[in-house]
Amino acid sequence: MLWQPDDTRVANSAMSKFIDHIARHYTLATKDYQGLYQFSIEQNDDFWRELINFFGLVYDGDLAPVNTDAGFAGYGWLPNLRLNFAENLLHRGGDDDTAIVSLLENGARSTLTFAQLKQRVARMQAGLRGFIAPGDVLACYMPNIPETVIAMLATTGLGGVFTSTSCDFGVDGVVDRFGQSKPRVLVACAGYQYNGKFFDCLAKVTSVVEQVPSIEKVIIVDFLQRGCDMSGIGNAAKNVVMWPELLAGMDDGQAPAPAFKRRAFSDPVYIMYSSGTTGKPKCIVHGVGGVLLQHIKELGLHTDVNSNKNIMFFTTCGWMMWNWLVSSLYFGGVTTLYEGAPSHPSLQEFFALIDKEQINIFGTSPKFLRALEDSGADLSSLNLESLETILSTGAPLLPEQFDYVYEKIKGDVLLASISGGTDIVGCFFLGNPIAPVYRGELQCRGLGMDVTCFDDEGREVIGAEGELVCRRSFPSRPIYFLDDADGSRIKDAYFNQFPNVWYHGDFIVITEHGGAKFFGRSDATLNPGGVRIGTSEIYRQTETLPYIDDAVCVGKDNDGDVDVVLFVTLAENEALSEARIAEIKSRIKRNTTPRHVPRQVIAVKDIPYTRSGKKMELAVARIINGKAITNKEAIANPQSLSEYKGIV
Repeated sequence: MLWQPDDTRVANSAMSKFIDHIARHYTLATKDYQGLYQFSIEQNDDFWRELINFFGLVYDGDLAPVNTDAGFAGYGWLPNLRLNFAENLLHRGGDDDTAIVSLLENGARSTLTFAQLKQRVARMQAGLRGFIAPGDVLACYMPNIPETVIAMLATTGLGGVFTSTSCDFGVDGVVDRFGQSKPRVLVACAGYQYNGKFFDCLAKVTSVVEQVPSIEKVIIVDFLQRGCDMSGIGNAAKNVVMWPELLAGMDDGQAPAPAFKRRAFSDPVYIMYSSGTTGKPKCIVHGVGGVLLQHIKELGLHTDVNSNKNIMFFTTCGWMMWNWLVSSLYFGGVTTLYEGAPSHPSLQEFFALIDKEQINIFGTSPKFLRALEDSGADLSSLNLESLETILSTGAPLLPEQFDYVYEKIKGDVLLASISGGTDIVGCFFLGNPIAPVYRGELQCRGLGMDVTCFDDEGREVIGAEGELVCRRSFPSRPIYFLDDADGSRIKDAYFNQFPNVWYHGDFIVITEHGGAKFFGRSDATLNPGGVRIGTSEIYRQTETLPYIDDAVCVGKDNDGDVDVVLFVTLAENEALSEARIAEIKSRIKRNTTPRHVPRQVIAVKDIPYTRSGKKMELAVARIINGKAITNKEAIANPQSLSEYKGIV
């Protein structure tokens, strides 16, 4: 156990207050998190109903029935309830309270109060009149800036559907996504800055508009104010306008209240996209109420966001963590956006934003924490008094990284490694402000999520490795996939492995504490000699070798068996000698099992990652096994792939 909350933090948490609320109306087996979790599974309908009441969702209609979705047969949550996504996100904050702080890597800083945010939403809605009605799609090809949030709120307020991708995507990746989701309106940036360099986006925007015929209106955001020539886009679209012109119809003081059209709980609100490494991305459609209810639970209870908290998560608009972060507006506190490279001008200066902005909840990834550690950044000058919680997701957080956080960053902090996915716009495992943190473990299963671990035969196993599954439906399950009229694609994605059980594709073990350890994606799990092993067990060993900068471990098919192949990138001025290969193999064998030992250890220049910072083991495995990768737009550094062809 590396950390446990003090009595004051426990007593002040929303989680404790919710336990008290439930205990006043129902019988709990134990008046603690485990008792609440047991209640949330055994009395699932009561749990979700009380969550709505406790956090005061704005809605009309009837809370009964809560769920008619037996065995994942079809989406059936709260069919008699109507609500609006944007209305709920904007209803709690006081007019003069800061809603959004926007930070750019060049040092620029701006703020919006809740009153200003509502005014800009209303002004944008006026500019969207005639283009966005209930069910219409608006797409953002944008950086993580306030205009993107405003566009989402304006669209969902009108009952429309929002979708987004980050502005560093190439044209093919954007067309593969928006070509399927068919937006009527495109909001796009003229350009952006990353790692000190400016990237002009107008040529890409022009090409996207030419190739996505559903786009009727284009809104250009020149947030860096460099000036732009839109004449090329004008040839491709009939209705092109700059962001200031769109909002110029009225001043803030003249703007009416935003329009909030209430929709059915299961009406679409977001279209999300799978990574699409092996083909066009799947378009995953999520419902208004499911996203809202899941995010309120995860942010309000598991993350303890409230009106006094400032939350910042480093993300792009192409990752579900952007959608998750923006839902924190619901609680009336400060949502801090960061756009740019965390390494510019330095990782240390980026991390110092916690003190400058008085961040309470800081979200990041194992990749950033590793980079921060490897940089040797001296954090001793930072106060970090405001920092209560560090969130990490995107990949398994290794036990040694837990040590680094508690030894070098802050001893009294809740380190919450969380895991879920785009598929559910949320999490299966989360943090818990009233429970201890154990080294290398995610703290707990999410409330209301009947999550467990199955072996290959579909039997529940505790303390042994297996597949992450969820045995009961939950509100933020996808309502459908686009272009999947018979439901076969969604069934193939989640329900073909085990009947009537959600199969998520993560290889895990559930611990005695009720938390979990993650060993990577199931499709990247190695099977030498028919025994499944997780790649994170190997990375744990390579992480401790100073001459290795990064590693990716995959399986190479060999006459019906699998050879483990380890690719490593080396630290500056280091070389991979035979002696070091022997040391790597020896360390892996000594600390894991002989089956974990790679058949080959090969030095490479780069390792492919997704744009959200996830190591792409599957892409490397496909290449070395002679299989095609048809959608390189999912990869942040696609040039790295050529090195792996014919290497083994």
